[in-house]
Amino acid sequence: MKPSSTAAPAQAARITVCLVCNTGFAIYTYRQGVIRTLIAKGVRVIVLAPRDRTFALLEEMGCECIDLPVASKSTNPLDDLRTLASLYRRYRTIRPDVVFHYTIKANIYGSVAAWLARVPSIAVTTGLGYVFIQKSRAASVAKALYRFAFRFPREVWFLNRDDHSAFLNERLLARPERAKLLHGEGVDIDHFGLTPLPQAQRVTFVLIGRLLWDKGVGEYVEAARMLRMRYPHARFQLLGPVGVDNPSAIAQADIDGWTREGVIEYLGEAHDVRPVIANADCVVLPSYREGVPRTLMEASAMGRPIVATNVPGCREVVQDGVTGLLCEVKNAQSLAAKLAQIVEMDASARREMGLRGREKVAAEFDEALVIERYRETLYALTGAQLFHGA
Repeated sequence: MKPSSTAAPAQAARITVCLVCNTGFAIYTYRQGVIRTLIAKGVRVIVLAPRDRTFALLEEMGCECIDLPVASKSTNPLDDLRTLASLYRRYRTIRPDVVFHYTIKANIYGSVAAWLARVPSIAVTTGLGYVFIQKSRAASVAKALYRFAFRFPREVWFLNRDDHSAFLNERLLARPERAKLLHGEGVDIDHFGLTPLPQAQRVTFVLIGRLLWDKGVGEYVEAARMLRMRYPHARFQLLGPVGVDNPSAIAQADIDGWTREGVIEYLGEAHDVRPVIANADCVVLPSYREGVPRTLMEASAMGRPIVATNVPGCREVVQDGVTGLLCEVKNAQSLAAKLAQIVEMDASARREMGLRGREKVAAEFDEALVIERYRETLYALTGAQLFHGA
């Protein structure tokens, strides 16, 4: 029988997207805007990561969450083969339309697993970490694995030009034309709205992030020791998880010792960092290397001056002397000198520096630009009209 001309058009097939990372925390913390947009468009979003407390929060957003074995600290090949095999099985079962991989082991083993399962994938290099910080056998092995695995993704996204250049210089990209520059993963400038600086007489610094030696936490503590006698009204705070699954993780015993010494205040962890940023006069990140640090974008969006190291990632966000101050990497004295400059500024100078930071983030790192890149990529790989012209 001939179908009626008034029949409703067939509904487009639902798109399935997997987000794969070494922590659920990172997916939840850094990619909420992307996730909410995808789910609002009817996309099935599946998160594969080691189970942690953020699984419940991701599920509340509408994601499906699958526990993934990833031994971030391990150099045992059997652990990595277990991750590879698990991802391959999952991809064969789920048959996602596109997979986005984040962090080193997900990028390497996930890219291979997706190729074996004949699933399109995107590798997002969120920061090069120990691979480009340390000179070691493990780093050499990691580079060789990158060189092999990165021939498989449809695209490789870099968050800053330095990381892109490093991969090109080390000849880690078999297909350099597939490399794309993302300029960070963006920040929701409405959610992280401009907030007045505190009116207290004390100047408060805070370092926000996973508590790793590679984040410059040791230098921050040492700089605080140097300054606390000279500036007894200055406060030095830390916010973030301790003892994470990372070779550079700081132990709880170190935090407890610094707290007993009175050199820092440990604030624990927080799902919402905005109140902590609002109560600070300056946000600090003396990291050894970054992708583009989200905490600095969030702090600038809220109008806070920044002190960070002059390294890839940090210098993408901080314009030295304009939106913040840059210090030498792995140099506590240099960091202390920059923190002292912030203390000695009057409140209006700190406020103006923060306002310029807000302007820079709004112009260069608005999350809406990143979400558009995801939508364009999904349209290009799936042909789903859902994203066309959206």
